[in-house]
Amino acid sequence: MIHVENLTKFYDDFCAVDQINLDVAKGEIIGLLGPNGAGKTTTLRMLTGYFNPSEGDIRVKDISVHKNPLAVKSLIGYLPESAPLYKGMLVYDYLDHVAKIRGLRSTAKEKRLGELADMCGLRGIMHQTIDTLSKGLKQRVGLAHAMMSDPEILVLDEPTSGLDPNQIVDIREIIRKIGKEKTVILSTHILSEAEATCNRIVIINKGKIIADGSTEDIKSRNSRADQIQIELLQAEFEPVSQQLESVKGVRRVEQIPSDDASRLKVQVSTEDGCDPRIDLYAAVKSSDWVLIDFHRESKTLETIFRELTREN
Repeated sequence: MIHVENLTKFYDDFCAVDQINLDVAKGEIIGLLGPNGAGKTTTLRMLTGYFNPSEGDIRVKDISVHKNPLAVKSLIGYLPESAPLYKGMLVYDYLDHVAKIRGLRSTAKEKRLGELADMCGLRGIMHQTIDTLSKGLKQRVGLAHAMMSDPEILVLDEPTSGLDPNQIVDIREIIRKIGKEKTVILSTHILSEAEATCNRIVIINKGKIIADGSTEDIKSRNSRADQIQIELLQAEFEPVSQQLESVKGVRRVEQIPSDDASRLKVQVSTEDGCDPRIDLYAAVKSSDWVLIDFHRESKTLETIFRELTREN
């Protein structure tokens, strides 16, 4: 569906996007993640033809954005972070205006407005002025705008930014519904949102792709050392750390702050590919310590994201 090859964008001497290669299949919902300034928005703007790349090429259904930008744009619906709405217009009048610009007339126009009103939950606000709407409802109007021409690809830049939890859930459900029929690419800072909505995640940092795959794939590739948490009674950190660090496969033992002074909490980091839980349990059992808690923690997407994008 989409082929991105060596995509690069310079702003004077600053390289915002650096040699990105990406293939997007039909029907995928892709989350583009990255810290501020990573190059997410620049990448989306080049993908939609809003910016010209400094180097590289983008092909949508084998159409080059260089050679035929209008044909590519006709396949894509784009919702930027700040939806470009005419705030003094009624919702109906605004969407009617957009429909006419997109070449819809008469029966086809009314049918499409009705479909979008149902899809985006706009039935009850079609005759309200846009400036009286909450940000969440404005995002729905912007989404209806982006979907007006029934594009095959939908590109959303931070679609849930600034929304409250209920509004985020509403937008998530709309995106999921659209994703059953369309290819969706969205950028977001909300990791849980990407995990819940997307079937593929691309993490970008300093203009480069540093991770690409499903959530589980990224976790499995980056969770090199699992963490095991142990909570004990009648134990002191020094002898506990010495005994547990002697177990094969243990990398280090660290103390975790505890609200209860009578309890010792430790975090055990393991070597790559090792699972020493049986031996750890045996080491605890052989002592006079009282075991309160023993559980394994794999790295979360948030932890992996922070590790991959941190400066140092």
